[in-house]
Amino acid sequence: MEKPTNKPNNPNFSSGPCAKRPGWKIENLINANTGRSHRSGEAKSKLKLVIDKSKELLKLPSDYIVGIMPGSDTGALESALWSLLGHRGVDILAWENFGKDWIQDVVKQLQLSKINVYDVNYGDFPDIGKVNFQNDVIFTWNGTTSGVKVPNAEWIPDDREGLTICDATSAIFAMPIDYQKCDVLTWSWQKVLGGEAAHGMIAMSPKAINRLENYTPKWPIPKIFRIANNKKIIKGIFEGSTINTPSMICVEDALDGLKWAEDNGGLRFLLETSMNSFQTIYNWIEKNDWVTFLSNNKNKEYLSNTGITFKICADWFESKNDDDQRLIVKKICKLLSDENVAYDINGYAKAPPSFRVWAGGTVETVNIKILLPWIEWAYNEVKSNYV
Repeated sequence: MEKPTNKPNNPNFSSGPCAKRPGWKIENLINANTGRSHRSGEAKSKLKLVIDKSKELLKLPSDYIVGIMPGSDTGALESALWSLLGHRGVDILAWENFGKDWIQDVVKQLQLSKINVYDVNYGDFPDIGKVNFQNDVIFTWNGTTSGVKVPNAEWIPDDREGLTICDATSAIFAMPIDYQKCDVLTWSWQKVLGGEAAHGMIAMSPKAINRLENYTPKWPIPKIFRIANNKKIIKGIFEGSTINTPSMICVEDALDGLKWAEDNGGLRFLLETSMNSFQTIYNWIEKNDWVTFLSNNKNKEYLSNTGITFKICADWFESKNDDDQRLIVKKICKLLSDENVAYDINGYAKAPPSFRVWAGGTVETVNIKILLPWIEWAYNEVKSNYV
């Protein structure tokens, strides 16, 4: 295959931290409140603005509260687990790395006894028909490391007794989410809007708030996870007073991303951009018999449109052992990186040998289109050394 000549104008396809918005420059952050206390009026107003703009852009229900948390999505999700669980049994779903991490928290750290675990391999999706909604239910909306997402929220009943706690970090701003089905939603700045890392967000329904105000877990809660105290919501967290010191440069960057999304059409624009990129890769995979999605369910409803994950399925490749397959994928990715065409598209280390191309709203579909012939070229270059 002839080597392509046209290259993406942005080769950043990492699944986190993700590509900055088109046109981003460091000069955009010149008005950051650096050197100021995050408790100052100016800084606090910007933190509150991130909360308000996020809620507005997402069109979250008016009675949901939103706060900024330390520790990225992980810190936000952990705060929900440590603060809300223990009141009733727990059902937890996992089909990729982060969901499996939440199992470890619930089983080994919090040591809850009434637990139903639905843990399946990468590429599979659990049987959601078995979930007991009398319990609290924990799940990721989008399998960040497997490329498998929940098809919709129809499986979640409106009259559930327990809370639904959703890790939405690789889905929110990129996938339509029925918020009323999720009592807790968590995400980070570094994903779909391409913000800087280390800061997370949490949104909570009135039902989740009611749990905080009427139940106290039996275990001590570290300060960094504490969103209630003596059955009272710590209101400041949801008004711009963060638990620990945030980076005001990151705050400015988050506001820049939110404003960019607003100026370009809001949530609809973000969803359409991601789906257009996904459709481009979907069509490409349909035309090439040497590559397929990592997901065992090829129904589009189950395929992630952000962390788009696919693998080589050619006979010559599948005859190799796991170590050799990983080496082959690594060589392909290195070729693309050396050509300054695509950075960081090797699949997650714990996932099967695969590629993962981020296609959130900050990634222009035209760059996805330009990338795909390069992947074919690199594949054939590496293949020639094995076949």
